[in-house]
Amino acid sequence: MSPLHRKSNLLREYKGILNEAIAASKVKPKNCIIFQRYNVDVAELEDGFDILWEDAIQSSLPHPCVPVEANEPLYILYTSGTTDQPKGILRPVGGHIATLAWTMRTIYGMNKDDVWWTASDMGWVVGHSYICYGPLCYGITSVMYEGKPDRTPDPGQYFRLIHEHKVNGLLTAPTALRVIKREDPEITKGRKYSTKTLRNLFVAGEHCDHETKSWAEKVFNVPILNHWWQTETGHSITASCIGLNHSTSPPKFSAGMPFPGYDVRILRSNGSEADIGELGRIVIKLPLPPGTMSSLYKAPERFLQVYFSKFPGYYDTMDAGYRDDFGYIYVTARDDDVINVAGHRLSTAALEDVVMSHPDIGDAAVIGVPESTKGEIPLCLFIMKKGARKSEKAISHELVLMVRELIGPIAAFRLSAAVSGLPRTRSGKIARKSIADLARSKSVKIPSTIEDPSVYKNIKEVLQSFGFAKNAPDPK
Repeated sequence: MSPLHRKSNLLREYKGILNEAIAASKVKPKNCIIFQRYNVDVAELEDGFDILWEDAIQSSLPHPCVPVEANEPLYILYTSGTTDQPKGILRPVGGHIATLAWTMRTIYGMNKDDVWWTASDMGWVVGHSYICYGPLCYGITSVMYEGKPDRTPDPGQYFRLIHEHKVNGLLTAPTALRVIKREDPEITKGRKYSTKTLRNLFVAGEHCDHETKSWAEKVFNVPILNHWWQTETGHSITASCIGLNHSTSPPKFSAGMPFPGYDVRILRSNGSEADIGELGRIVIKLPLPPGTMSSLYKAPERFLQVYFSKFPGYYDTMDAGYRDDFGYIYVTARDDDVINVAGHRLSTAALEDVVMSHPDIGDAAVIGVPESTKGEIPLCLFIMKKGARKSEKAISHELVLMVRELIGPIAAFRLSAAVSGLPRTRSGKIARKSIADLARSKSVKIPSTIEDPSVYKNIKEVLQSFGFAKNAPDPK
């Protein structure tokens, strides 16, 4: 079926994608249940195989609730695959449900008559945990929104939904805030709506740069609270917990304090504990609390090897960060995203914070590329805002000066260029490793979760203009 375009929005026709997936799969379903969007387009159905949603509901019979043991699996959810092939996370039902209901009060400060909105989807862990199970098991209203922050139909939709549904708590990804900021920084589309019911706005899933955080606090008029967790954990490892009376003004760039049940440590590569303020690998001393994963689907050996072999006695988050004197945790990047410039370990997130503070930049990614003298140096790919006042060349020059002033000359930051897009997963994370591999002329297999694979063509051209990716095959 041909794609539809409406008001510059590409409407993805999932029926065609579904048919291709079934054709490629060794396991064939007996039937598929299809929900038709009659106000948009009607998919062509296969007689005897596809069943209309309405028909399935009318002919269905209720099933009695079946008690299960608390450690039975609730679901299998695959990780985003930004650094490796996706892994099937097995989640035990009992501890997960109990923990999620508890977090609605302890972390998010929700009361029983509140309205909660997680601006996510059911395709990744945030949607599972906090669109579905968490708020509903806690007994409060949960808003589910399938549109974009900017194009369905305009950048005022977050404000409209808060206004119409009287939302009290919101959880979203920093990317969504960046998109609204990039498309409508003066909130001309959202200004007509009231957001006075909103008390707190939480962000997760990726690093939130300070420029975006400050802008969002101003336009939503609530604290923007960063917290950190993973598909594997199912809920926050660190957070500023409203229900535990944590400060709603945590230190700049922190991801909050360890949530009860998590014994968070920072280790050096040799397994010794890092000093306060020293960058290291973030790990969690065993045992893990209730609600976290129990294994990987049909891969118990991989489960042990990936998460528990590098630092025996600890769960390896594979993230880098440090702890301050007050116990706050700072997650700087995936450990793979820490670059080594002449023996100095630099977080790509810290460099991206500087880049994102430029008024003409809407999004950015920094990777490490090989350099004969220093081993590695940073290279920045950025997306210019619509209506940017300065040229790409002028912006690149200013970025060099900004990084030198705020990070220091040790960063050796001198390579930057504009691109048409960045490879983000559907959960909002940038697949930096794939860009770094492409720069090194390695074969890049595009992760299945990348939202727009076409961005790699332009990225490859830009990398080649700097002398990288010379013999790189096209990513597939």
